[in-house]
Amino acid sequence: MAATTRHGRWLVTAGAAPLMILGGRRASHAGAGASLKREYDAVVIGAGHNGLVAAAYLQKGGLKTAVLERRHIVGGAAVTEEIIPGFRFSRASYLLSLLRPQIYSELDLKRHGLKVLPRDPYSFTPLLEDGQGGKFPRSLLLGNSMADTQNQIAQFSVKDAQAFPKYEEFMSRLVSAIDPLLDTCPVDMAVFSQGSLLQKLGALKGLQALLRAGFVLGKDLPQYYQILTSPISKILDFWFESEPLKATLATDAVIGAMAGPHTPGSGYVLLHHVMGELEGRQGAWGYVTGGMGALSQALASAATMLGAEIFTEKAVAQILLSSNGKAQGVCLQDGTEVKSHLVLSNASPQLTFLELTPQEQLPLEFVQRISQFDTRSSVTKINVAVDRLPVFLAAPNTSDGSPSPHHQCSIHLNCEDMHILHWAFEDACQGRPSTRPMIELCIPSALDPTLAPPGCHVVSLFTQYTPYKLAGGKQWNKCERDDYADRVFDCVEAYAPGFKASVIGRDVLTPPDLERIFGLPGGNIFHGAMSLDQLYFARPVPSYSSYRSPIQGLYLCGSGAHPGGGVMGAVGRNAARMALEDFKDL
Repeated sequence: MAATTRHGRWLVTAGAAPLMILGGRRASHAGAGASLKREYDAVVIGAGHNGLVAAAYLQKGGLKTAVLERRHIVGGAAVTEEIIPGFRFSRASYLLSLLRPQIYSELDLKRHGLKVLPRDPYSFTPLLEDGQGGKFPRSLLLGNSMADTQNQIAQFSVKDAQAFPKYEEFMSRLVSAIDPLLDTCPVDMAVFSQGSLLQKLGALKGLQALLRAGFVLGKDLPQYYQILTSPISKILDFWFESEPLKATLATDAVIGAMAGPHTPGSGYVLLHHVMGELEGRQGAWGYVTGGMGALSQALASAATMLGAEIFTEKAVAQILLSSNGKAQGVCLQDGTEVKSHLVLSNASPQLTFLELTPQEQLPLEFVQRISQFDTRSSVTKINVAVDRLPVFLAAPNTSDGSPSPHHQCSIHLNCEDMHILHWAFEDACQGRPSTRPMIELCIPSALDPTLAPPGCHVVSLFTQYTPYKLAGGKQWNKCERDDYADRVFDCVEAYAPGFKASVIGRDVLTPPDLERIFGLPGGNIFHGAMSLDQLYFARPVPSYSSYRSPIQGLYLCGSGAHPGGGVMGAVGRNAARMALEDFKDL
């Protein structure tokens, strides 16, 4: 239970309606004042960030576009919600880095109010150990200064400190090679068996991006191939010897994934998380001023300024098809039909094709593959309101209680050893929430004090591993949620005594909660596993990786398509460009 403080006790039931949204007022849909018409050129299902990006580009391309959102607020998982009075949380997604730079510039998001606060330092890993000679327990602080970072690493291994710049350079080269693939449509392999000669020649052009990546990597291609296919433990063991450094780096390879450090292919997930940039700095992550909902509001503002119309509380019940099997609009849950030439779905592949699309119109093999799309999740997100900053044994606070550099970081707890990460994963494989979970703790109010009352803070606890289905047929009920949250708080307390006493309230979101509230299938933050068998040519299924579907005029523009999850916007942008190209031929 949340601790009793001078602010009172707040324990939020997952799925409860937030009291206020953004700036203390209920957010109206973007484009307020417009009424829903009965016909558009294009309809986008879902106002998640990819849906908003797709709508902006469709409208920019000349198509009259409407976005229909099930919830009362735009943004999907990128939302700011005031769950506890006075505290505004990035309730699901909580950091920004991966958003494509083209989207920043082409949609002029700064003009629409987007402001990102870079973090330096960016990673803090305290250790649970007794201080020696009156010193504090050790910790590992990583930042943009390579010299300072090397000094930190040298506490544990001088060899690792010397190797770290080489490792960063090695990874940076791979990022540079793969980065252009994020903004291109995967080669449509179906064209080679079904298309005309002209279409086949066009598809061959799509291989250019892959060939360029190969040329960039050159003779080192086999080493980079190993990174994409190996367990992250194998990669990090090659470069480093100190466990705190390896475990800290490994968190980016398993975060959001039902995978452990020894799972083959986890190396790619690490790469996925270092492919972003902020203010020109590769791999940097930051907080959005006003929370992640401010990003969604900026995207919505850009789309509506271009002429798109966005409607909240408009749940789609079915995708409408014409007599010849082409998409021709959607039917809402209230029975309203909205006709359109194109339909782009920001929903997950399973929801789009197994629930919204008439099954008899889809190939059986396609339905089977979508049904088998891996959406296993490991994440429970806990949002916490506290009346003071955590005080870590490894880095005591300043006398005035103001934020220290480590408070702005991603703070990794239970991450001083890769064995701990592996054991946490093993628990979940048996259907049990981890007894010592991996925790990424962030305090965005350390850089953005507008998120909490004076002296108070919002804390984000991104935790793993918690299976969607519990062993023994148990359900994620209130008791199970509270037991797990209490366990997480006990872990934080071990590193930062007094944390539990500072808690004003909390919001616990298990995988089923993330699925129900935000439409994340299985609670998977990427809409589906980012494993090699579900990437590029095969996302969401082989032969349908070009955003098109078996239904003419129906496109996938959510994270279940290439290049996958994260607040990236690439899927929305790529899908819109593909749909616009096809629209010319209608």
